[in-house]
Amino acid sequence: MKPVLPWVNSLKEFPSPHHALHDPNGLLAAGGELSVPWLLHAYQQGTFPWFGEGAPLLWWSPDPRGVLWAKDLSISHSLRKTLRQSRYRVFVDSNFADVIRACAQPRAYTAETWISPAMQQAYIDLHAAGYAHSLEVINEQGQLVGGIYGVCLGRMFFGESMFSRVPNASKIALVFLVRRLEQAGCKLIDTQLPNPHLQSLGGSLLPRHEFLRHVHTAMQQPLDMAWSGELHWSELNA
Repeated sequence: MKPVLPWVNSLKEFPSPHHALHDPNGLLAAGGELSVPWLLHAYQQGTFPWFGEGAPLLWWSPDPRGVLWAKDLSISHSLRKTLRQSRYRVFVDSNFADVIRACAQPRAYTAETWISPAMQQAYIDLHAAGYAHSLEVINEQGQLVGGIYGVCLGRMFFGESMFSRVPNASKIALVFLVRRLEQAGCKLIDTQLPNPHLQSLGGSLLPRHEFLRHVHTAMQQPLDMAWSGELHWSELNA
C-alpha cells in the first residue's frame, strides 16, 4: 500500500522527520501555516517548507541531507584572489527584504521560483523575530550584487537561498557567512539538497539520523555572534 501523506492542522499533529517518505525523498507532511511558530517548530526538527506557487504547503526532511561542514569549506585560487582584492563590501542583516526578493527572482535556467510572496513575507516575519538572517554583498557603486539568507537557531544555520548579479557574488556571501559562523562556534551549515555549486565549495551529504542528532545538540548551544555590521575578510581569514 502506498504511504499516505499526513495533512497537519496543528503543531501537535506535526510528524517526526523519521516518518518522511522515501519517494519523493523527504516529503513529510502537507498543510499547516507559514508562520513564525510553525517555522521554528519545523526547523527545530530539521524540517523545512518547500512548495510551488499554487501548491499546498509541503514540509520536507530529505535523507541524506545536503550539508557544509565549516572545516571543509573549499575556496578556489581565483575566489581567494577576488576576496583579497576587497572590491566588495559585505554586511550582515542590512537589507534582509531585498536579499530574499532577489533570491526569489527567476534564474536563467527556469522561470519558476519556490520563494513565493507568501514565503518571502514568512521569512521577513522570521527575520523581524530575530531568527532569519542575511548577508549582503555590495559593489563599489553601493549596489546589492549578491547575498544569502537562512535561519539560525543556536549554533545551527539552515541555509535557504542565495543569489548573484555578478560573478562569484553568491560565493563571496557564502564564504563570509561560513567563516563568521565558524568563528562563533557553528560547525555545520544545512544546505538542504545537494547541488554542483555547493559541492564545489565543499558541500557533502549526511544521513538524516546523523543530521538530526547534530541539529538537536547544536541548538542547545549559544552562538557568540552579533547579526549586524560589516564583515572584513582580513578578520575572517586569520
